[in-house]
Amino acid sequence: MSAPVDGSVRWSHVGLNCLDQKATEAFYTRWFGFGRARVVEADGSRVVFLRSGPVYLELFPTDSAPAFDTVKDGPDNPGAARHLAFQVDDVDAFLAAADGELEITLGPLSFDEFIPGWRTVWVRDPDGVVIEVSQGYTDQSAQELRTYA
Repeated sequence: MSAPVDGSVRWSHVGLNCLDQKATEAFYTRWFGFGRARVVEADGSRVVFLRSGPVYLELFPTDSAPAFDTVKDGPDNPGAARHLAFQVDDVDAFLAAADGELEITLGPLSFDEFIPGWRTVWVRDPDGVVIEVSQGYTDQSAQELRTYA
């Protein structure tokens, strides 16, 4: 039994565990335009909320080792997020601006056979989370989607 979606449900945020919160915050601030939106301190622990437009990341401190290795476009473990994704106008310009400072795990690759102009590269954040950076993605039309019903 499922409840109808009535418009009152909205995306909220992604929570990330961080070995070094300052390094993770600096990464998302520098490369993806996030800024600090809120800091919550409780029981000797600090949680940092970052915001970029309507998108929020919640950074939690941890000293645990990663549960699995993240390679290429992300882990394929059930229950694990495969990757986070951001759109840019030009993947090559984004990489040129990074000047080799980002760890590329896969790509850049072109997916013109699916969507003309769709190009993607995957990079890793300081905690091993894979980030997809792409250009040119577009949704299918309603008519095209009906063929998959």
